[in-house]
Amino acid sequence: MVLALKAEARRGTTKSERKGLRSNGKIPGVIYGSNITSQAIAIEEKQLLALLRSHPNAIVEMDVPELGKQSVMINEVQRDPISRFVTHVDFHQINMNEPVTATVRLDFHGDSIGVREGGILQIQHHEISIRCLPDDLPESIVVDISELEVGKNILVSELKLSNKLEIKTDEHDVLVSILAPQKAEEEVEADTTEASGAAAEAADSKAEDDK
Repeated sequence: MVLALKAEARRGTTKSERKGLRSNGKIPGVIYGSNITSQAIAIEEKQLLALLRSHPNAIVEMDVPELGKQSVMINEVQRDPISRFVTHVDFHQINMNEPVTATVRLDFHGDSIGVREGGILQIQHHEISIRCLPDDLPESIVVDISELEVGKNILVSELKLSNKLEIKTDEHDVLVSILAPQKAEEEVEADTTEASGAAAEAADSKAEDDK
């Protein structure tokens, strides 16, 4: 999916100027690539947030002053560590005829047999890394869990994808599994016991120090 986004040229790069942009509903950013000169830009905050919510890994046709329309992808999003507001975004210009590596969301579909039998669904990966041509990049990958039974799992290697897609995530990684109810409870109890033991040890250590 290719989306459109318009950028403005950004001349000021000081902290106060970037803060001023954000006060006016714009997010500072930069676009760069092997075939273009890096340029500081500003993006409308509403458009950027909508893109991040719905299509964070999409190919974007960005209209950039002095550079014209460029095919880009989001490379990095910086956020305030406390508020989590977006403070800066990097766009990487891509060549539509050359492969790119991107993160693709996993959509787990189906009412699994294991869950119906009382098992606990445990998702280990919500996304995987894929390499392919930009036009072949999927918006998401559907993982059917309807036949997944208690004690079973689905590995990366079991995904059935187009031969146009190269999976970069370790093929032995577990994507999703169904835990038996008793095992799930034991894991919770083990975590609780471990935490209690650590707290007691810390208290004993403090008592020794106070003597």
